Amino acid sequence: MAAKILIVEDEAKIARFVELELLHEGYAADKAADGRTGLDMALRGGYDLILLDVMLPGLNGLEVLRRLRSESAVPVILLTARDAVMDKVSGLDMGANDYITKPFAIEELLARIRVVLRGANRAETGTGGALRCGELSLDPARHTVTYGDTPVNLTYKEFLLLQTLLENRDIVLGRDTLLERVWGFDYLGETNVVDVYIRYLRQKLDDAFGVKLIHTVRGVGYVIKGDAP
Repeated sequence: MAAKILIVEDEAKIARFVELELLHEGYAADKAADGRTGLDMALRGGYDLILLDVMLPGLNGLEVLRRLRSESAVPVILLTARDAVMDKVSGLDMGANDYITKPFAIEELLARIRVVLRGANRAETGTGGALRCGELSLDPARHTVTYGDTPVNLTYKEFLLLQTLLENRDIVLGRDTLLERVWGFDYLGETNVVDVYIRYLRQKLDDAFGVKLIHTVRGVGYVIKGDAP
């Protein structure tokens, strides 16, 4: 079944151009011309990916993303102005999967769409269900984390970071690798963001449950090892 993509873009010519290219590539596509309509359509579900312009009437794209992330983990690619660095950083921190700056080459947009959709498909089908390490369980499809019978509340980026570590259990992942997989290869924020989020995860897992799940390999990166001790 073809992936279904929602284009939330108020510039009609751009929206129509992207729609035609997506249809040509075999995707299904819908359009929304303002933030409120786009959010309503996105929340009704059924989309595999959202292309979300930042500068929108009604609700701007970052507010749409914030509200969407409170209810859905659907992948989002932001469409941003070339010099809008803070929009890019804020969007990635709020849970955007990637961004592309205007004007963009359609070939680059299509490539980014393929990468994001592959990542989403791996999360849903590549693990055969929940990811586990001892009493820790992460369910990518339901977007839930539990330790034993206790739910663990994680932000969107914390969830993606933990998921990446669990998908590579016993494999040490470097900071650059984690940065690329969780925040995107064009991330322009603070370079120590991986260390900061590892600390957040340790507070919510290791410290909270008296275990040592996340290990530091000095000069290399981080790893979740085998079962919890």
